[in-house]
Amino acid sequence: MLDGIMTGLTTAVMPFNLMMVVLGCFAGTFIGMLPGLGPISAVALMIPITYGLDPASGIILMAGVYYGAVFGGSTSSILINAPGCASTVVTAFDGYPMAQKKQAGKALALAAYSSFTGGTIGALVLLFAAPALATVSLSFQSSDYFALMILGLTAVAAFSGKGQVIKAMIMTIFGLMISTVGTDMMSGAPRFTFGSIDLIDGISFLLLAMATFALTEVVMTVLKGQHREEEPEMDMSSLGSMKLSKDEVKEVAPTVARSSVFGFLVGVLPGAGATIASFLAYGLERNLASAKQKLQFGKGALRGLAAPESANNAASTGSFVPLLTLGIPGSGTTAIMLGALIAYGIQPGPRLFIDNPDVFWSVIISMYFGNLVLLILNLPLIPYISRLLAIPRPILIPLILFFSITGVYLVSFNTFDIHMMVFITVAAIFLKLLEFPMAPMLLGFILGGIMETNLSRAMTLYDGDLAFLWERPLTLTIMIIAILVLLMPLLARMFQRPAKKPDSDEEVSYEGEG
Repeated sequence: MLDGIMTGLTTAVMPFNLMMVVLGCFAGTFIGMLPGLGPISAVALMIPITYGLDPASGIILMAGVYYGAVFGGSTSSILINAPGCASTVVTAFDGYPMAQKKQAGKALALAAYSSFTGGTIGALVLLFAAPALATVSLSFQSSDYFALMILGLTAVAAFSGKGQVIKAMIMTIFGLMISTVGTDMMSGAPRFTFGSIDLIDGISFLLLAMATFALTEVVMTVLKGQHREEEPEMDMSSLGSMKLSKDEVKEVAPTVARSSVFGFLVGVLPGAGATIASFLAYGLERNLASAKQKLQFGKGALRGLAAPESANNAASTGSFVPLLTLGIPGSGTTAIMLGALIAYGIQPGPRLFIDNPDVFWSVIISMYFGNLVLLILNLPLIPYISRLLAIPRPILIPLILFFSITGVYLVSFNTFDIHMMVFITVAAIFLKLLEFPMAPMLLGFILGGIMETNLSRAMTLYDGDLAFLWERPLTLTIMIIAILVLLMPLLARMFQRPAKKPDSDEEVSYEGEG
């Protein structure tokens, strides 16, 4: 192993490969900032460029573009509430409110630090534990994935405001329903397509996210008349300080550490990816927060921004575990990279680090350099990137509309998606006026497809019986944890009630004395 690491280090620090890291990070960050494009589009654009390169340099370039796009995708989420890619949707929940409070500089800086830490921790764990983690990911079966998705759905309370739990559950069910539109992966039969060929592949998550966040925000702004307000020219002081105080660092440090490890482990599981990792990390962090801190989530909480940013970058790194060690793509982006490796004549799998140690170890080691480059590249640019907020709203609103619609169209090149996006936007505005939260719907949509597929597989393996829920120890353990998470608020109220009774009695006695 040590010889392989030295071989990878020698390959990674070659001037040309270091240049590939810088180029990949820069290109990925720029593409990631554009709403709707994301890492899949970014990596796909790099494939023709890598044809003339040797395998190690080509994969290093594509890896740099991958985590650069995830890193840069947070910028548009924070500044204009238009997620650059699916994995940065959760970043908008607290990042955009911070920008509205004139803390855009701090939000972008915190996102940069969290992303760097998550990516670095992920790279270090990947360096020393990749073969062992491959064995762990193989031990997960369909029933375990189903239970894990159920556990993910219990985080729905994390995406609802005070007194909105019922509404959040309704929206989660709505998201699960939308996820069933399209072709059934097990039987191949079309469902809820209403005879339309355009719905055969279902509804795109990017389309749903852009409609419920970017377009809805724009239309709500127009309806409120805020675009007509004359705004003073923005100076640098209105962007807020980029520095974090000691208390703020102490507050987010445990969050970043937890979310990085958690995100990496989710990324290791084939098919999970950075998007699911960011949602689950946000839900986990809110559930761990105190009652007072929970009220701040969704309103500009530092922990609410640090958790998904750490998790999605760590998960991006973790997704290389099944790719490199098993030959199984852990996400859509790594599926494209798998194709690129095969085109080079390299077969990813258990023998990759034996047959091609220069490729295996250099990619892993270059990830650390890449995260360092991203931090150095992005921090000095924050004051200039933040100037997006200084653009007058009558100009900014059409720009957001243009990038949102163009981004969705470039994914499918189908005008039906634009019509669908407009329809969903109208429905989202109606629901938002009734104070229904949008995030639970996205959570249900993301987890719905994976949950249904794994439930079908598990039922097939057990001849239509639900015995897998208690016969597999890992599945049973995850389900018990999910039940406990659901019952936790109820149990907390039961334990709090006795403590409140003496206070109420005292108040009555004082009133009687008066």
